[in-house]
Amino acid sequence: MRCFFHLVSDHEELLDDEGIEVSDLESAKAQAMMTVNDLQREAGGIVEDWSGWQLNVVNADGCLLWSVPLSPTLH
Repeated sequence: MRCFFHLVSDHEELLDDEGIEVSDLESAKAQAMMTVNDLQREAGGIVEDWSGWQLNVVNADGCLLWSVPLSPTLH
């Protein structure tokens, strides 16, 4: 199944228009956590304010499959 990883806050959305193919929801969750870790590494030691942001995993129909808040993970 193709999953898309959208960064979403109350005021902004950064939408993934490419997505990736995964075998199941557990694979999508693992990819989402790797994405969160990548965001943390990209900060290069500078803690960005991710409060209010979440990473939403959606399927090709746009249905929310899983969501993880960024603030507890990156702060």
